[in-house]
Amino acid sequence: MAILPPLRFTGATLLRDGILQRRSLCVEQGRISRGAFPEVDLSGYLILPGIIDLHGDAFERHIAPRPRAPFPIRSGLSSAARDAAAHGVTTAWFAQCWSWEGGLRGPDYAEELLGVLQAFAPTALIDIRLQIRCETHMVDSRDRLLAAIRRFGVDYVIFNNHLPEAIDVAKKDPMEFATWAKRSGRSSEEFIKVLREAKDRKSEVPRHLCALAEAFDVLGVTYGSHDDPDAETREEFRLLGAHVAEFPISEKAAAAAKAMNDPVLMGAPNVARGGSQSGNISAQRLIERGLCDALVSDYHYPALAAAAWALVDKGVLPLPAAWAMISTKPAEIMNLSDRGNLEFGKRADFVIMDEETREIEATISNGRIAYLSGRVGERLARSGRDVRMAAE
Repeated sequence: MAILPPLRFTGATLLRDGILQRRSLCVEQGRISRGAFPEVDLSGYLILPGIIDLHGDAFERHIAPRPRAPFPIRSGLSSAARDAAAHGVTTAWFAQCWSWEGGLRGPDYAEELLGVLQAFAPTALIDIRLQIRCETHMVDSRDRLLAAIRRFGVDYVIFNNHLPEAIDVAKKDPMEFATWAKRSGRSSEEFIKVLREAKDRKSEVPRHLCALAEAFDVLGVTYGSHDDPDAETREEFRLLGAHVAEFPISEKAAAAAKAMNDPVLMGAPNVARGGSQSGNISAQRLIERGLCDALVSDYHYPALAAAAWALVDKGVLPLPAAWAMISTKPAEIMNLSDRGNLEFGKRADFVIMDEETREIEATISNGRIAYLSGRVGERLARSGRDVRMAAE
């Protein structure tokens, strides 16, 4: 992919140092720079830091648009990367399950996905990484999981425990359970057996998680927990070393995380839609109470920018603070010191947005065009001619 030539973007409103300001932005060799470069007039636009998405599973639908109709993994990853880039994402963690569910959410598939991603990532439009969503009762797979993490350089793991939910569905909704089983390539009877076997390992889970946590600390893996129902559960994971609280389902769980100085992540669709699709706590309510640090795409990339604007329009946060929840804060959580803001020397990761329509017309990732549309495309094309003429 070709990197942008040295350019100075002028006339736009820029988000830098936590405030909106009218000033230029220079790009050179994939970094934010200084210099007397050829200019691109972006009057009428906002330039905002690139979005950093810490948890998204929309890629699953690009690989398997229907549960029984998978496409090649590489083409699915490419499609998902384009989807993310079109909505302002410059760094993304695709959330892949390591679960007793099997099928597209089992260890076999996770390892295959990791292998394809390792080959695809250097050519991807944006920086794509993998978050492993590790089911807590996968006791026998510990060595295999750690081997995959070492081999593929996985840097982010979240502990899930969806076993109670699956058992509950089996009891209360046999038809939904049958659909779930079919998705994993099993009959209901076979799936029930899998759940029972996992449940029987309950006494081994604490030691298993401690062993994983110790290994993660050595490997430098960031880890956390998903769907903490209460403060006690969050405290248990925190004592384990799992600092990130992803999608706590009660205010008490979120408050406990914040009291322990642990970052809380919530879904951007929850904010954009005005509530949780699963009936859990309102993300906006947590934000209003200072109990949420960052927003993630969850299942829908357009929700990231939409959520930031929803917070602005409802008077919950000003734009700099709302946008930080999808850029600066995620970078801090993952210790990404080279991105998340538009300071000099950082990666040239940014979004160009029409100030009036709020449509994203360009996404620049590491100084390369990941997405381009509308009038910004025309202005960049004109700048290209100007650069050639100047060289002549």
